[in-house]
Amino acid sequence: MATFELYRRSTIGMCLTETLDEMVQNGTLSPELAIQVLVQFDKSMTEALESQVKSKVSIKGHLHTYRFCDNVWTFILQDATFKNEDSQETVGRIKIVACDSKLLTQ
Repeated sequence: MATFELYRRSTIGMCLTETLDEMVQNGTLSPELAIQVLVQFDKSMTEALESQVKSKVSIKGHLHTYRFCDNVWTFILQDATFKNEDSQETVGRIKIVACDSKLLTQ
């Protein structure tokens, strides 16, 4: 199964990468095993988001920047409001990266 590596840029992905780098530098973990852990992280994040996330959110905001490159959309919104069935949250600036999941099966 192919996966995208963009979840590595999330907070949990960055923390995992920093921890793995530290463990490799200390000699606790081999670089090859650290790479295997990151690949498994990519797979696990993709599977979890596909199978466990059922809620839907609507997003409204002012489009600051958008880009389409290599089948990846990037949107930067300002004053974005996220709404789901229970709550509403407004943030000053958000970056959304969207990839076509059909590309994973090619």
